[in-house]
Amino acid sequence: MIQVHDKQFDVFIDQETLEKRIAALAGQMNQDYQGQRPLLIAVLNGSFLFVAELMKNITIDCEITFIRVSSYEGTGTTGKVKQILGLSEEIKGRDVIIIEDIVDTGHTMAELLGQITAQKPRSIEIATMLHKPEATRIPVTLKYVGFAIENKFVLGYGLDYDGLGRNLPCIYQLAEV
Repeated sequence: MIQVHDKQFDVFIDQETLEKRIAALAGQMNQDYQGQRPLLIAVLNGSFLFVAELMKNITIDCEITFIRVSSYEGTGTTGKVKQILGLSEEIKGRDVIIIEDIVDTGHTMAELLGQITAQKPRSIEIATMLHKPEATRIPVTLKYVGFAIENKFVLGYGLDYDGLGRNLPCIYQLAEV
């Protein structure tokens, strides 16, 4: 058990399990995009460890860029997407894979999909390390899902609680009190 700010967290998914699953997702992408050159759009800040592990295992030609959005305060979503750092690459006619740390309500992803679709890519797929099906309010199609989890607060491996915990090598879940 660890403490971050005022809350206690227990290990939920260990580092080895994370890395094996992410390698499997990369293998699936390698097959799906064989002979192509997809553009990976990593959503910061949370996806940085996920996308780094993916990139270590992707063997096909690909490019990567980063965007930054925010919709969380504390342990809950604000429901409002704020794009902080935008997309500068030309994506018209390109195969795009959005890389996200977690998809819960679907609000952030729906907003991103709308903005990216407007730029007319050839295809768009979504890869997420975590998905909370119970929390989904706006359904989005997720092609690559690391783990489907319960609607409980998690941190570590890129995910934070008010700025802390992103550097933890495992995913931790809020402890039951």
